[in-house]
Amino acid sequence: MKLFMQTAPFTVKKLRGLVYSDPVLKEVHKKYPFKITPHLAQIMESLDDPIGKQFIPSELELAEDGGMEDPLGEEHLSPVPHLVHRYPDRVLWLVTSRCAARCRFCTRKRLWKHRIVVTEENIVAVKDYIKTHPEVRDVLISGGDPLLLDEETLKRIIYALRSIDHVAILRIGTRLPISDPEQVTPSKIALLASHQPIYVNIHINHPQELSTPTKQILEAMASAGIPLGSQTVLLKGINDNDETLRELFLLLLKHRVRPYYLLQMDLMKGTTHFRTSISRGLEILQALRHRLSGLGIPHFVIDLPGGGGKIPLVPSAIVAVKEKEIIMKNRLGKLSAYPLEPGEKDKILKLLTHA
Repeated sequence: MKLFMQTAPFTVKKLRGLVYSDPVLKEVHKKYPFKITPHLAQIMESLDDPIGKQFIPSELELAEDGGMEDPLGEEHLSPVPHLVHRYPDRVLWLVTSRCAARCRFCTRKRLWKHRIVVTEENIVAVKDYIKTHPEVRDVLISGGDPLLLDEETLKRIIYALRSIDHVAILRIGTRLPISDPEQVTPSKIALLASHQPIYVNIHINHPQELSTPTKQILEAMASAGIPLGSQTVLLKGINDNDETLRELFLLLLKHRVRPYYLLQMDLMKGTTHFRTSISRGLEILQALRHRLSGLGIPHFVIDLPGGGGKIPLVPSAIVAVKEKEIIMKNRLGKLSAYPLEPGEKDKILKLLTHA
């Protein structure tokens, strides 16, 4: 397509014109609306670079690829509107359907044309539900992007959750420091800092996303005492190699962000072209373990279809389990033995095979 012959510099207006003038991409836009920020357009070097691939629509999104509308089963795990209760001690609160930009691999594409607005009624309903479930200790505030909410709404949400005695941890999932760092204002950072502990997990997939304004926001948040983590989706042709991810994780650590999750792509409809094999992810993790300290290694996880939850995947170093010892391979490929207690072999084998 002529679209992909276009070169930088880009503006939102220029990108919209390119997408809307292409008949196929216009159809993609009707189903899955295109949205990008001036900041992302500015740091995009080509329509086929890691930014372009993540945010510019593709005809492949219309393919019948066997994907699901709601791959994580969030709809049937929602006891109160916009609240998802999957794990006994944690809930997910979708406080908005708005994002500054639309990632084409988004697992919640089903919500793009729906409007989630936090009302006083919804806040009361969520608060009442959590109050009657004392096992809930941890609330993840997500969306959409919670940091797009006005400060008064964000404050009301935080106050409501902080008023529940058994809620110990608040977390916020955001992409805003990447997609539109100017909207992460000093007053928003101060609001989050004044209600600690609030853990902020930032969605970032490629070193190119760490622009100067983004780095400044991350430093400001870290300096305000906000614990920062990251989540990265493994994306074919974008970051599915250990060199790219090693650079990303080192940069994140430099700016005081702890790499937390490396996520296998969810089985979302129209996103197969982004999906890597599970074996590829394990190969990358294995390579990273030899080239990064443990501080820089995220958990590689699959979020199981239908609401089964996140399952960590780890490349095994175990070569054999014997009666008196376990044999493992170190980073140099050499075998080493570690002694076992009497009767321990069967327990280890059962744990390793989940029998």
